[in-house]
Amino acid sequence: MRRFLEVREFDTIMHNRSYAEVYPYLDEKDFRDLERFIHEFTGEAETADALEFMRIGYRRGIGDTISVNNYVGLIQTQSGCQIQVLPKIAFADENGDQTKKVFLRMLRSMKEFSGKEFSKADLKDDRMNLYELFISMYVREVIGLVKKGLKSAYIEQEDNLTVFKGKLKVSENIEKNLSHMERFYVVYDEFVVDREENRIVKATLEKLLRISADEENIRNIRRLLPTFEQVHASVNYDKDFSQVVLDRSTRYYEDILKWSRIFLKNKSFTTFSGNTVARAILFPMEKIFESYVAAELRKYIDPAWKLEAQKQGMFLFDEPEKFSLRPDIVITRDVGSRIILDTKWKELNDNPSKNYGISQADMYQMFAYAERFETPDIWLLYPAKLALKGDVGISYASSAQNGKTAARVRVFFVDVVNIGESLRTLVQLINTNVSFGCEALV
Repeated sequence: MRRFLEVREFDTIMHNRSYAEVYPYLDEKDFRDLERFIHEFTGEAETADALEFMRIGYRRGIGDTISVNNYVGLIQTQSGCQIQVLPKIAFADENGDQTKKVFLRMLRSMKEFSGKEFSKADLKDDRMNLYELFISMYVREVIGLVKKGLKSAYIEQEDNLTVFKGKLKVSENIEKNLSHMERFYVVYDEFVVDREENRIVKATLEKLLRISADEENIRNIRRLLPTFEQVHASVNYDKDFSQVVLDRSTRYYEDILKWSRIFLKNKSFTTFSGNTVARAILFPMEKIFESYVAAELRKYIDPAWKLEAQKQGMFLFDEPEKFSLRPDIVITRDVGSRIILDTKWKELNDNPSKNYGISQADMYQMFAYAERFETPDIWLLYPAKLALKGDVGISYASSAQNGKTAARVRVFFVDVVNIGESLRTLVQLINTNVSFGCEALV
């Protein structure tokens, strides 16, 4: 029987049964499996750090603990235990249904979710865990692919046939058919669906059929597989992925292949390896929040303004160009009319004596943006919490000295549940507080 535990960001998991009513609880074996997974976690990207994902600790009188940090998603260990981590979202419900809906809405802003089914507005699958939900969306995408028609192509074949077609290979024919005059060794083109793209999709469906526990997902996969009867399932994933060429005729495979890579290679939006995990799909909330705000903000600014997410090309030092500066959002219209917004998926507090919990490193970063991008208008965007919502008057200013750019950093709390209303308020504030000669955003 599968064990299932649902937790939120920043929760603490423990295996001391005495505190099972107070804290999320795993039995000893499952706790140790998760602990080993954390130890084996190998971050390959700059931002993929095991300590950012889950932290192993100890509390006196309670015992060993595991704290969940800013990655969300689902892990299933080899023993079958599933740990689902949902984001901590202010104003969302406690039973997880609304939180999951908001989370999925946030995910749809990411390019990996640009397909029709991944962007579907009405997903009535709250009963599913996240992994089954993604399987469901993948299956729906494949159903759409089948309706369009599997991509076929002429593939060169070489065979010894009893009928002549194509071009005779003379030397091979003499070698193989000297005593079999009724046969022809030929090379010919055949129109087949056994292509790399279709092999990858079939391999993904076969894997999902083995691991899914949802009856509807299983039923739909079984209905799809006969369509791939003439396709050999991929056995060398890296080779087949490397040979895929996405052009105008195969562009509709793009989203499906992204997700095939995730399912087939047990890789998600952070990379890891380990012997204790059967599968996992994990998302860094920092990047999801950044993507969500950028995508939604485009709806509320004047089209005349240019919004760039993760703007590149600026460095802290010129000679040599080192230490890249990449603000989350840069809004520009003219040279000299520029506003920078940077998102931080962090919880602040309402204590001004402790700078509301804003880190000194974040402020150094904002000051560098102001200087190098030559703009005084900087906004720090944090997720809203019950005590802090919208504009609560937090701002910091520095005066221009020795030719340096003056800067004002304003803090705004984005309500991800009511994102439209929240960003409309932000745009109005930007219009009101813009520092120099900028035209209004809306």
